[in-house]
Amino acid sequence: MILVVVGTVAQKDVGLYVSQQKYFSSIYFFFGPIPLPGGRIILILMLINLIAMLFNQNLWRLKKIGVLIVHLGGVLLLVGAGLTAVFSSEGSMIIQEGSKSNTVDDYHYTELAIINTSNQNHDMYTIFGQPLFINGNNITHESIDFDITILDYMENSTLENITGEVQPSFRGMLKNFSMVAIPRDKDDMKNRPGIIFQVSGSYTDADGIYGLIFGQQIPATMNVSGKQYVMILQKQKTYLPFAIELIDFTKVMHPGTEVARAYSSKINLIENNIPRSVLIEMNKPLRHKGYTFFQASFIEQEDGEATVLAAVHNYGRLFPYISSIIMSIGLLLHLLTNIPSLIKKNKK
Repeated sequence: MILVVVGTVAQKDVGLYVSQQKYFSSIYFFFGPIPLPGGRIILILMLINLIAMLFNQNLWRLKKIGVLIVHLGGVLLLVGAGLTAVFSSEGSMIIQEGSKSNTVDDYHYTELAIINTSNQNHDMYTIFGQPLFINGNNITHESIDFDITILDYMENSTLENITGEVQPSFRGMLKNFSMVAIPRDKDDMKNRPGIIFQVSGSYTDADGIYGLIFGQQIPATMNVSGKQYVMILQKQKTYLPFAIELIDFTKVMHPGTEVARAYSSKINLIENNIPRSVLIEMNKPLRHKGYTFFQASFIEQEDGEATVLAAVHNYGRLFPYISSIIMSIGLLLHLLTNIPSLIKKNKK
């Protein structure tokens, strides 16, 4: 109860996502200099407590069958919460009318994409995930002809014009701009991560220090051993075994205003090259292959409209429903088994 109160109040200062990560998705956190258990250790202790109660011999009686079933439902609920916390993911899919997509962009995590564009028939992607973005960490892969050393990773950053002399080792946009870390925004979606890294080992003019910021209009490029590389800092992508094609986006406005009252997306769900027509509305999501697609928002552009679908992959989605049914059955059985004793007490 204390953890819920502290984590909820903290949202005012640090925002929802940071509060969730610090208090509810952590093993422990520091309250000043004092380490305290976080949400995950609390749930683990609650789960151990419920399982331990199942070894209480007093529960294994016909009169206590309802209480026993309620405990089993509670165990199942916490197991589902653990699956959701560890394996679930959420992101967004932006599709323009007439286009299709099979990737989901994570809301919070980023990745460094090194794209070899030398082959005219296809591009080769080499992806490095955010857990590798530790200052001083050296990363490499057999598919690229150089080494990368992480110099700095910023959860929120901005660009400022360079007024002084530029270091000769700077490459790309760092010749004109300096990347500066700024405080995190309460709304995590407004943060612009940035990364500074050093390329070495190519023994060409490509060796030097590069900087990338999320949403960068012009990507960084370099030539190494006759190969053309493009470097992008992007949201972590999940590739789906199916694709969604936006046929038509429709919105209904409030009368006399420019505010949308409702919007929907008519799509083709393409799997094994077979399309299936589906309508996604604000209160009618699409569920397929463990993913749930909600109609979240839309983007109006000069070349047309685009739909924004929130995509959630939750392995523990059914656990709350099943455990709630089990606990309801347990409470009902507990009530029924205690009715005779209640009748006797009333007679007395």
